[in-house]
Amino acid sequence: MIILPAIDLKGGKCVRLRQGREDDVTVYGDDPAAQAADWRRQGGEELHVVDLDGAFAGTPKHAAVIAEIIKAFGGPVEVGGGLRTPEALAAVLDAGATRAIIGSAALEDPEFLSSSVEIYGDRIAVGIDARDGLVQTRGWVETSGTRATDLARAVAAMGVKTIIYTDTATDGMLGGPNLAQMAAICDAAPTCDITASGGVSSVQDVKNLIALGKPNLRAAIVGKALYDGRVTLQELRF
Repeated sequence: MIILPAIDLKGGKCVRLRQGREDDVTVYGDDPAAQAADWRRQGGEELHVVDLDGAFAGTPKHAAVIAEIIKAFGGPVEVGGGLRTPEALAAVLDAGATRAIIGSAALEDPEFLSSSVEIYGDRIAVGIDARDGLVQTRGWVETSGTRATDLARAVAAMGVKTIIYTDTATDGMLGGPNLAQMAAICDAAPTCDITASGGVSSVQDVKNLIALGKPNLRAAIVGKALYDGRVTLQELRF
């Protein structure tokens, strides 16, 4: 299983939020590019980057910083946060991102998602964020009536090849992932590679994900546990 360290950007700094709440933020550094280079030195194979300000505002806010991160990491980088227009997608992909993550727009503007997949193919990933199985949008501020599993089926049918599933109740809580929901997402979209996000904070959490026995569960994102020193990237890459 591939482990992706996370860089969440707010005000140009590396931060983590608890359960995605904008008012519950911890700052971990003011040089995101240096942090990206450090994750690479520690053995990071791929990197997950989210423009939190972009997610809340609906338009990217860290274009220059993200370009620096991509250059500093020197490996595959996926980027999300506020990518809701063709121009925003093109900008992040032109900057060198391996994958652009469409989140809110996957639910709210399926035509945009479909056309983006037609143009960019597997360089488009979909981020599905959910609480109690229901999709949340716009920086997790709004909760829809759509089940995450239904959205996963729908985007898979459009040709999406990568889904990043975040259980927002567990994100930043260091309590382990929602294994039942993760298994359900894998089953709902068997043609997609699934990345687990939210609560992954120990070697045992990664082992528990692997033990689900889902062949399309490709990767896991780890953030707060790495920043807090609870576990190292090397320990997670067993």
